[in-house]
Amino acid sequence: MEPCCTVLYSAILCYTLHYTLYCIMLMFCSSFDPPVCFYPVEQLPSITDQSPASLIALPFEESFPVKCEATGNPEPEFKWTKNGQDFDPFLDPRLLTQEDSGTFVIPNNGNLTEFQGVYRCYAANKLGTAMSEKIEFIVPNVPKFPKEKIEPIEVEEGQPVILECNPPKGIPPLQIYWMTIGLQHIEQDERVSVGLNGNLYFSNAVQTDSRRDYCCFAAFPRIRTIVQKTAMSVIVSSTNSILERKPSLLLPSGDRTNKHLVKGEELLLECIGEGFPTPQMEWVKLGQKLPERAVVENHGKLLTIENVNEEDEGKYMCKAINAHGEAVHYFHVTVEEPPEWEVEPKSQLNMIGANVVIECSASGRPTPTVGWRVNGRPLSGTTVYISHSPTACYHIYIYIAIYFRSNIYLRPLILTENGVQYSVVEGKAVMMHCRVFSSPLSAITWSKVDSASAVEGPRFSVYKNGSLEIHSVEREDEGEYSCFTENTEGKSAISAVLEVKGEAEESLMISPNAHFLFLEDYEIIWEKDGDLKLKIKLILVSLCRFLISALFSVDSALALLTVLDVPDAPEDVVLAERRDRTVKLKWIPGDDHNSTTTEFIVEFEESQWKPGSWRELMRVPGNHHSALLKLHGHVDYSFRVSGVNEVGRGRSSGASERYRTPASAPDKNPENIKIEGHLPHEMDINWEPLPPMEHNGPGLEYKVSYRRQGSEEDWQEHMVKRHSFVVKNTPTFVPYEVKIQARNHAGWAPEPKTVVAYSGEDCDCPPDGISDVLLIFPLLFFIKFSILFYFLFSVPDQAAVFRATDIQKHTVTLTWSPPAEPNGFLTGYILQYQLINNTEEVGPLESVNITGADTTKWLLQDLEPVSRYRFYLQSCTRAGCGPAASEESTTVPEAHLASIHGGISNQGWFIGLMCAVALLTLIVLIACFVNRNKGGKYSVKEKEDLHPDVESQGMNDDTFCEYSDNDEKPLKGSQPSLTGDMKDRDSGDSMVDYGDEDVHFNEDGSFIGEYGGRKERVSTEIKATNQSTA
Repeated sequence: MEPCCTVLYSAILCYTLHYTLYCIMLMFCSSFDPPVCFYPVEQLPSITDQSPASLIALPFEESFPVKCEATGNPEPEFKWTKNGQDFDPFLDPRLLTQEDSGTFVIPNNGNLTEFQGVYRCYAANKLGTAMSEKIEFIVPNVPKFPKEKIEPIEVEEGQPVILECNPPKGIPPLQIYWMTIGLQHIEQDERVSVGLNGNLYFSNAVQTDSRRDYCCFAAFPRIRTIVQKTAMSVIVSSTNSILERKPSLLLPSGDRTNKHLVKGEELLLECIGEGFPTPQMEWVKLGQKLPERAVVENHGKLLTIENVNEEDEGKYMCKAINAHGEAVHYFHVTVEEPPEWEVEPKSQLNMIGANVVIECSASGRPTPTVGWRVNGRPLSGTTVYISHSPTACYHIYIYIAIYFRSNIYLRPLILTENGVQYSVVEGKAVMMHCRVFSSPLSAITWSKVDSASAVEGPRFSVYKNGSLEIHSVEREDEGEYSCFTENTEGKSAISAVLEVKGEAEESLMISPNAHFLFLEDYEIIWEKDGDLKLKIKLILVSLCRFLISALFSVDSALALLTVLDVPDAPEDVVLAERRDRTVKLKWIPGDDHNSTTTEFIVEFEESQWKPGSWRELMRVPGNHHSALLKLHGHVDYSFRVSGVNEVGRGRSSGASERYRTPASAPDKNPENIKIEGHLPHEMDINWEPLPPMEHNGPGLEYKVSYRRQGSEEDWQEHMVKRHSFVVKNTPTFVPYEVKIQARNHAGWAPEPKTVVAYSGEDCDCPPDGISDVLLIFPLLFFIKFSILFYFLFSVPDQAAVFRATDIQKHTVTLTWSPPAEPNGFLTGYILQYQLINNTEEVGPLESVNITGADTTKWLLQDLEPVSRYRFYLQSCTRAGCGPAASEESTTVPEAHLASIHGGISNQGWFIGLMCAVALLTLIVLIACFVNRNKGGKYSVKEKEDLHPDVESQGMNDDTFCEYSDNDEKPLKGSQPSLTGDMKDRDSGDSMVDYGDEDVHFNEDGSFIGEYGGRKERVSTEIKATNQSTA
């Protein structure tokens, strides 16, 4: 009895039963042997916790737990596999494990690559086995762009450009940036944008897009890594005129795309157009408005909807529009919903004999299949009913637990029928289906029967749901295809047949009770209410009955047929807001027949010049139902409108009421004026007349005005009604200014433009009897042509002045004046310079192309300091560039001081001050010089007056050599030569003899030396006189 009571007491405590039952059970159980009153409930294993499907070993983490926890009764045992092979974490001492747990920890010890792989956990007891999802342990490598040499991309201005990024694979998320080498972001707008694939798209290239440092940067935030691709170069060549063109789509390709999403995911639709002018992007949802949650980003090129649901399902269209047309792409969006419990089954605790009801229902898109299994055996229905009859006491309470296995193992089941035949027109896209249900998920591949490898290439897309889409189908794509799917539980496959038809087979005429052969075994009959023939071009909503007549049986089905057609004619075309030469035209669009109207064409007919002929006036977008028309004057108009959609142009509406505009002055003057000189002394003026519609009123005539170019003469004016006029008695080959202005009874056209042309040349056919003229005319023509050739095809002279000014440490300003003989119209200059320091080698010759003909100054920068440069300047005309003028200059060492000096030296007050100082200095020097000269002469004169007889005494006593004076001591050294010379000669020239001696000036600047010379000369003359007298 004690064991039975102990068991009962434990059971009562566990399940918190009433105390009264305890007594009854205690008394009742004493008669049983063995005393068993309660059995523990056995449970299948169930995974309660596991690691995510991708476990990334980030380098900055210390360890990486691989989790697997489970419950069950008995306690489950854990088992692991790695890459499909048995793996026991308890046998590896590097791993950290725990008893009674399947979780193990991989420490970050630097050898993580050994543990990289796909793991799966199994928890098993005697009742069964639970399996976790696959857990992939990823040791990321540092992603790198491949080293490659990328050739420059050369493109003409206005053409589209695509720079591909092709980022390396790495741990998501991936972020793409386009920048320059200097880390400046490439500016994005309607013309330039980055796609979801990371490529950089230019709708049309312009000159400023030319650069050599387009860099794609790929950022991987989870591993904190940014990698850079080799810089790419784009060269945009200029063109005289950019050819405008209608848009096309750079992304995506083809005409339609299928998008399959699961409820709650984010919808991303992208369209990038090209064309010139840059197209604008528009988004519409066919048949409905765009959802309020829809957001248009990236300058209209990206449509996003977060947390999609079934309401977002449908057909979307993007349009690239400019003035020359549009391009469209369709997106078919399908939203699927994973299964969700509507009535979730719950575990229950019931008494023996009670009726148990377990309900289970789920919803989803597509509708899920609900089934029951008990101990591995399937049960039918969605609700379980359990009835228990009364049994022994030890069955008083029974705990009924329901377990749901999240891991069901099923071999792939292909839901799509085998042998389906698909037909497609060559050049279009086709979708072949292969819907698969399996657990775990299976891999799906498509291949052509006659090929061993899977289909691949940019034209083939295999989607997650198994469907294969072939873009731009070719004749070679025709044949039989196989869809192969495989998972751990098995394999499965189906085949599909693709038939490719020519373009002529795109339109099919179907009439009632029409018969078609189908795989040689079937007849297909389409029946539709009424006997109207259908032209099936794309897809119109109409319910048709589809009959398949086999050889021995007949089956039928209802199909939803969608047929597109051109728009119906607009209705209620009326005129509103009439204002002289403008009127607003309004209309009500006709049925677009399931293809959105893209534009309306407005046509007019007038009753005067071309009655009954309809001509196009303008086009307006398809979402506009009115247009403001600008009209010509004095015209009786009528209008009609027609719609255009993807199928084509619809029927035109009925004509509107007539509207006659009032007369007005002409809007423009004649164009294409031609002036020719067929005869000497004449000038023929012709022009293109205004079209009748542009007369704007009655009485059109033209005023022809002309005069010699450059003269002050008055304009000669003549009124004519034809479109030509001859001016006579003109000088030979003289330039004239001519202008032509239109006028009608309502007034004058705007002021015309002036054109310049030459009058006629002399005749080269002389009259009879004047043979000399035969030589004169060619000679005159040759002279005129030579002069014209010289001015048109001669190069200019060099610049009249070319010098370097404002010389700094790193810069030099060069100034020049135009050549004296330009020999034509200057188009610019070529400036060249090179380093010519005192070395044998000179620096490279750098060139600057100066396009401004009026430019006379240029600042050269980034020069070397304290370096000598030589500069060359050539003047250019259309005939070429003339000889170069050259100049040399040396940059200064200190830019700051040089700039200060240069700045002050150019000031007028500073120049005046320096001139005044120089003048005052010169005056002071002259005064000092004069004063010193006067002082020397007066001192000598005074000495002569004080000693008048000394010289005479010396001469008379022949004591010339003893003559001495403190002031004359410098002459003493020259006395012997003088005496000797005088003895040898009868007469001597003292100026010649002493002209080379440097004794003319004393230290004080006086002319004492000169006086001393004169005194010696006088003494010599006296001596000679005495000798001759003796």
